This record gives sequence, C-alpha cells and structure tokens, in this order.
Amino acid sequence: MIEIKTRQEIEQMKPAGRFVGAILKQLRGMAKPGVNLLELDDYVKGQIESRKGAESCYVDYAPDFGTGPFAHYICLSVNDAVLHGVPFDYTLKDGDLLSMDLAISVDGWVGDSAISLVVGDRKDPEDLRLIKATEDALQAGIAAARSGNRLGDISAAVGDVAHANGYSVNVEFGGHGVGHVMHGDPMVPNDGSAHHGFKLRPGLVIAIEPWFMAGTDEIFQDPKDGWTLRSTDGSRGAHTEHTIAITEGDPVILTARDE
Repeated sequence: MIEIKTRQEIEQMKPAGRFVGAILKQLRGMAKPGVNLLELDDYVKGQIESRKGAESCYVDYAPDFGTGPFAHYICLSVNDAVLHGVPFDYTLKDGDLLSMDLAISVDGWVGDSAISLVVGDRKDPEDLRLIKATEDALQAGIAAARSGNRLGDISAAVGDVAHANGYSVNVEFGGHGVGHVMHGDPMVPNDGSAHHGFKLRPGLVIAIEPWFMAGTDEIFQDPKDGWTLRSTDGSRGAHTEHTIAITEGDPVILTARDE
C-alpha cells in the first residue's frame, strides 16, 4: 500500500534523514586506502548505538532477495559489487570504487541514502564518469518528482541519463517508498515511460536510487555471502540515493549531506 504522509509526519522524518546524511558525510572522509570495511561498519554501529531512538534497518533484515538475515549496519560494495554489499575483512586499496548504502530508523521513521566514491588518489576517469552519471540521474529524478507528474516521469528521467552516458539499466532493483519501514510501495524503477504510473502527490516519500554498471545490466548474487550483487562481466558499479518528500512545490531532500 502506498502511504501518503502529512506535513507533520514529514517533519518527523527529517531527523532520520539528517542522521543518515551526516554519517555518510563522515564515512566519505574515512574511506581511505588502508581502512578495513569492518572499521566502517563498526563506526556506523557506534553512531547508531550512541543516538537515542536510532535503530539499524539492516541488522536482522531478511527479505526474500537475500540469504538469511543481514548481520551488519551498512552495505559496502566494492568495485564489481554494486548493491547489498556485505562488509567483510577487506582493506581498501588506492583506486577502489566504493558504494556505501545506509538506512537508519530514528524514532520510528526511516532515512535511506547512498553514495559512491573512488578511494585514494588513483582515480580512473571511467569510474568518475560512472559515479557522476548516477549523481546526475539522481538529480534528474528528483527534478521530476513533482506533484501532478507520474512515477514514470522519475523513472524515465533516471533512465535517460543512463542511456545518454552509454549505460544500460537493470530494473530488478530500484527506488521505493520510505516511511516506518525501509522498503515500501511504490517501487521506483531506474528506467520507464514518462507520463505513466502512479500520479505523484504531496506527502509521498520515496527513495530514488540510480545504480549503473560500466559494462552490463546483468547481475548475480555472490554465493559466498548470499547478499552482495555483482556485475556478471566484472565491470564496476556505482550507486547514489536520496530519500525525498514530494510537496506542493519543490521536492525536499530528507537525506541531504550538506556537501
């Protein structure tokens, strides 16, 4: 069921969004060569445990697209991994492409956001182009998220940026409704037909999350952890996401990182 929030409820969602945004901003600065993924996961755990009313949306999360309950506080996907990356004993290297996806509930309301970056100084121009494409697609999707438009307008805006950059789009996983739960209705595919789908209205809160891979739109689930989604051809992936609220005017980014 698609939930429509009141203005008061959107205000109540803002602390969770700010908290998620602030943690991702800190993690961006922490993600350097020599840092272990488990250190980043532990940092998020500490931040959640120190915040009154905060709960992880990932720990013990067990949807049908994963294998068993997720046991960590953040999704960390490196290089050919693009979504649902399970933190493990891996030390970041100069030039790694890292995607960080974080969802936290504060006082019963969820904020969900993701960023991608290249670690260290050895930045491959193609990695930077891929990341920028996801960021541009996110901005295009947000710009289309206006009352009176259709859900397909958001999907088409995201897909148009991907195709303009030469990337194909996987629509198995995409954006989604956000509220008291992390993943709610409606699904927001990263490609679609403009002027089609659910009519957008004030109070709809959704996560828009473009994710593209450099050489394919095909993924497989890593059998080692039963969660991490990787490109079938080994090419790199990037992922960017914000939780936004549709209003009577401009959409409000609830997970803004003040960057």
